[in-house]
Amino acid sequence: MTILERYRTLHPKAAKLYDRAREVIPGGITHDIRHLTPFSIYVDRASGVRKWDVDGHEYIDYWMGHGALFLGHCHPAVVKAIQGQVARGTHFGASHELEIRWAELVQQLIPSGEMVRFTMSGTEATHLALRVTRAFTGKSKIVKLHGHFHGWHDGVVAGVHPPFEVPLSAGVPGATLDQVLLCPPNDIKAVETLLERGDVAGVILEPAGGQAGTTPTVSGYLHDLRALTRRHGVVLIFDEVITGFRYAPGGAQAYFNVIPDLTTLAKIVAGGLPGGAVCGRRELMSMIAHRGDPTWDRSERVAHAGTFNANPVSAAAAIATLEICADGALQARANKAGEELRRGLGDAMKRVGLPGAVYGEASIYHVSFEGKPGLAGFDRPRRADLYHLLRCALINEGVDCSLNHGWVSALHTDADLAGTVAAYERAFAAMAAEGTFRAR
Repeated sequence: MTILERYRTLHPKAAKLYDRAREVIPGGITHDIRHLTPFSIYVDRASGVRKWDVDGHEYIDYWMGHGALFLGHCHPAVVKAIQGQVARGTHFGASHELEIRWAELVQQLIPSGEMVRFTMSGTEATHLALRVTRAFTGKSKIVKLHGHFHGWHDGVVAGVHPPFEVPLSAGVPGATLDQVLLCPPNDIKAVETLLERGDVAGVILEPAGGQAGTTPTVSGYLHDLRALTRRHGVVLIFDEVITGFRYAPGGAQAYFNVIPDLTTLAKIVAGGLPGGAVCGRRELMSMIAHRGDPTWDRSERVAHAGTFNANPVSAAAAIATLEICADGALQARANKAGEELRRGLGDAMKRVGLPGAVYGEASIYHVSFEGKPGLAGFDRPRRADLYHLLRCALINEGVDCSLNHGWVSALHTDADLAGTVAAYERAFAAMAAEGTFRAR
């Protein structure tokens, strides 16, 4: 059987659920990144670094809740915290002590986190950070780097995928897109040219590189960018939705020793439950605070609401997670495992004779059939069909991850890594046997 024939044979219940889903859910999925040709698996349960689908198959998981589950699925301490809080209440419609403890932990761990405001997602966090930046500076333009992803709101859909002049989504007014100034990554001179315009409020980027480090940040760039933005009085925003608490307890800013003005967080910050945050310099974050001055409170303050912001269940999960991750031992372990896995996958790719490369940093790995990106990233759309086929082949072999990258958790063992490398090698071999890379 071909890879896809085997995939369909192994997942009859998933195929039926997908047909059912398409009748009530646009496209049959609830997150674009879960789109898979011919259809997605449907997961029934998960524990540790394993998950089981409705067709009875077990997987070593490198999706890890889209990177949110650094402690794996159903960590006992997190489950206990959630269960205890659910019994006390899920939404008080009021302030509660847990939100203070949660904010204190973020403040203690994230170097830039002088003050903290919670949201319900990473998209909301970047949206709020840009609003605070514009209000604080009185300027409107935001510099964004090619290939960097900051959520799906209107203000950041420009320049995500090549061709970069085409927005990530339809339905965004041109006037909104005009407020975003696009710039190639790793090019400090290009940023400097834009800042010299005098109308730039802030620069936002993923500090370890766009889209989980798909285009890595070169050495020295962040330090140069910090100096440049400070010289021009421009707010520097690190989007650490992925890297926060993963690269180090203090995120990529601690890992690279570069402190931004504002930081956006999600995923691990809420312990695998819905939740995000913006943290940063006190004078910037104070733009959100009420002062009792009618003029300020009505027309100069940055408004921020959200029914489920800092809800007590997410707060309980977050506190349990961040307390466990605070000393850096788990990050060091996961980073070492990430290095070993990248080496093993690269060797497997070479043994099969496939084109491409395996690369990454800390506890994230990338598999690229186009090789490593240049300093400016990939300059043309990547072959999506190849990565859909790879993921189906991996699922057939008992491993699940994103189309072209994965997140190593603090719980993946040496045996998990060895099993993963073997599964990738079988998947690579299956692709080669089908002649996937001939006459490209």
